[in-house]
Amino acid sequence: MRIAYFDCFAGISGDMTLGALVDAGADFEQLKFQLTKLDVKDFALTIDRIVQRGISAASVKVHVHHEEHHHEHHHHGRSFTDIKRLIEGSGLSEDIKGKSIAIFRRLGEAEAKIHGKNINEIHFHEVGAVDSIVDIVGACICLELLQIDKVYCSPIPTFYGTVEIAHGTFPLPAPATAEILKNAPWRELGIEGEIVTPTGAAIIAALAESFGSMPAMTLKATGYGAGTKDFGIPNVLRVMVGESADKAIEHEEVAVIESNIDDLSPQIYEVVMERLFAAGALDVYLTPIQMKKNRPATLLCVICSPESVNTIADILFEETSTIGLRIDKRSRMCLPRETITVQTAYGSIRIKVAHKDSKIINAQPEYEDCKSAAAKHNIAVKMVRDSAIAAFYNRGDAE
Repeated sequence: MRIAYFDCFAGISGDMTLGALVDAGADFEQLKFQLTKLDVKDFALTIDRIVQRGISAASVKVHVHHEEHHHEHHHHGRSFTDIKRLIEGSGLSEDIKGKSIAIFRRLGEAEAKIHGKNINEIHFHEVGAVDSIVDIVGACICLELLQIDKVYCSPIPTFYGTVEIAHGTFPLPAPATAEILKNAPWRELGIEGEIVTPTGAAIIAALAESFGSMPAMTLKATGYGAGTKDFGIPNVLRVMVGESADKAIEHEEVAVIESNIDDLSPQIYEVVMERLFAAGALDVYLTPIQMKKNRPATLLCVICSPESVNTIADILFEETSTIGLRIDKRSRMCLPRETITVQTAYGSIRIKVAHKDSKIINAQPEYEDCKSAAAKHNIAVKMVRDSAIAAFYNRGDAE
């Protein structure tokens, strides 16, 4: 299992997150390519290296065309529905879409509570701008590029002062930041200035499994993302990427939730699956079945952690026509896996490798890598896939 641990020594923001993940190994060119799948124009992404009080860090910046940036702020930003539609209509993977929407939902719910409104009435001002959309979606793209299975985070450092936002001058932490991180542990640092932004808070709050010390892992890479201000300490976000220290076959308890449905429009299942994955479902699948009176129907099955049963059930009752669910507790076994990058005639391709007793059981090229390479070289995807498999097994250290 591949882990990313966010060490928020000096806080976290959207651009610091992007910088740290790219510095930890997420391919910058792939990041830019994936972002072209969003219907967002007039921006450029650049990367530079700067030294923050002795620490060399990656500085990834979103440069927005002035007229686009001004237009958005003048018209009070985008609504949650606008942003959700923008992400859903992209060509990004379902996992990236689900995570990105979950982050914006976290932001929207916080803003809605603060202003006493419904989430659909909220218009994102700062976070509705192009740069924040790119930061949030880009972070999710980087996590997929790094093949991260779980995210963990350190306690959040405290800070104070004031900040100018669309509604005026507010004390720090900004109201949205405080609301988003209300259940997270904080540690005293006492820096004057905004070191945790609402965007950074939402990214980590929506994605982190827990807050605390770094979990046991075999460290594979570290990355540093640079902030822009000087607070008297290295203003960097550190990301530590590694493999879970336990390489044995994982045994865990899961819940299986099922329902037979014969009266739901097929169009609705897309929304249902998106919400289920965003809520932490491990898998969702549909099976055609025949019900009483020979009615064609669909068996909807969700696999999730036992702790997520109530959340998953609420979504199923809200989004589908079912009035009853079957819930079973089961055990599952998962092989430990790692990601290895091989070089082919068509570029770098990642291979997901599963092990058992130090023996390779399965090796599969990442589909998105193969698809991108095939499009770039105007060849069939299967040719890239076969080339990647051959390169993997022809490595000098192949088992």
